[in-house]
Amino acid sequence: MPAFLSILLFLIAATVLEVSGDAIVRMGIARDGLVRGGFFAAGAVLLFAYGLLLNLAPLPFERVVGIYIATLFIVWQVIAYITFRHVPGVPVYVGGALIVAGGLTVAFWKG
Repeated sequence: MPAFLSILLFLIAATVLEVSGDAIVRMGIARDGLVRGGFFAAGAVLLFAYGLLLNLAPLPFERVVGIYIATLFIVWQVIAYITFRHVPGVPVYVGGALIVAGGLTVAFWKG
């Protein structure tokens, strides 16, 4: 597998963990008692796993962040749709294109 592809899969996995953890915490806010605690605990585990995985990425941190921000935006929209049925509007698509372009610039511009 090419190095870039393995790094991209690594970052997508970290992004899915972060966004899923955030979504589970958000769902826990609306719950009561032990159920709320269960959601918060599950979210905390996923968020810890995301932080660990992101920091194990085999790239310098400043380059990882660029690719990560681009993948974060895309995965966030997918999870928001799957979990909350939120369909983004034009401003999100335009802003997202800028986010992805900026992330790729940070990651790949050799200057």
